[in-house]
Amino acid sequence: MRLVQQWLAAGVLEEGTWTESEVGAPQGATVSPLLANIYLHYVFDLWIQRWRKTVARGEVIVVRYADDFIVGFQHRFDAERFQEELRQRLARFGLALHPDKTRLLAFGKFARSNRVERGLPGKPETFAFLGLTHVCGRSRAGKFLLRRQTERQRMTAKLHEVATELQRRRHHSIPEQGHWLSAVVRGHCAYYGVPTNAQALCAFRTQVARHWYRALRRRGQRHRLDWQRMNRHVRRWLPPARIAHPWPDQRFDGRTRGKSPVR
Repeated sequence: MRLVQQWLAAGVLEEGTWTESEVGAPQGATVSPLLANIYLHYVFDLWIQRWRKTVARGEVIVVRYADDFIVGFQHRFDAERFQEELRQRLARFGLALHPDKTRLLAFGKFARSNRVERGLPGKPETFAFLGLTHVCGRSRAGKFLLRRQTERQRMTAKLHEVATELQRRRHHSIPEQGHWLSAVVRGHCAYYGVPTNAQALCAFRTQVARHWYRALRRRGQRHRLDWQRMNRHVRRWLPPARIAHPWPDQRFDGRTRGKSPVR
C-alpha cells in the first residue's frame, strides 16, 4: 500500500516538466494496468458475474484485458439493459465509458442473416479489440467464421516507427540492421499471428523489407542496391510470416494423454 500511494503521488514528468497528478493513476505509468486490474475486479468482474446469473435471460460472454472489455449477449434486450446498468455502476465509482469506443452492434453467427431479414444493406459491423479487427466471415464451406485481422492503424503506426528507426540506423552494418529487423518481425508475428491473419502478416513483412531497401539505397551513391541482392538479405535476416497461435478451440481444449490403468 505504501508503494501504491507513492506511485499515485509521484506525478508525471513530460519533456523535463513535472506535473502533479491529483486524480487517478499517471497515464502510461507502470502501475496503471496493475491498479486497473485490481480496481475493475471489484467494480466490474464480481458485479457482472452476479448480473449474468441473476438478471440476464440468455447467455453472456465476457472478455476483459486491463481496462478494455467486450461483452457478448444472446439477446438484444439483455445488451441494452446491461449497457444502461453498467453506466450507473461505473458512475458510482467515479468511472465512465469511453463515448467513442462504446457501442452496441450485431455480431456473430446470425448477424448476416438477421441483417438481410431487416433489409439493411452492407455487411455486419466490425470491431477492433487489442489491435485486431474482428470480422464476421465465412469459411470455404460457407459456414460462419470469425476472422481477425491486424488493425490498419496499428500496422501503419508500426511501419512508420520502423521507417523512422531505419533512418537512424541507416549507416549501421547490414548484420546489425538484420538482427534488429528480425526481432521486429518475430515480435509482430508472435502477437498478431492468429488464424485468418496470414495475409496481414505477409504484408507487414513485405513492407518492412521495402523500408529496409529504401534505407540501404539512400546510404550508398556509387553502388546502387538492386532487388536481386536485396532479396538475399531479406531471406537471410527476416523470418517468414507464420501463424503463431492455434485456433481458440484447440488452445482451450487441453487434454492429457495417459496410459490406461493396470489391473
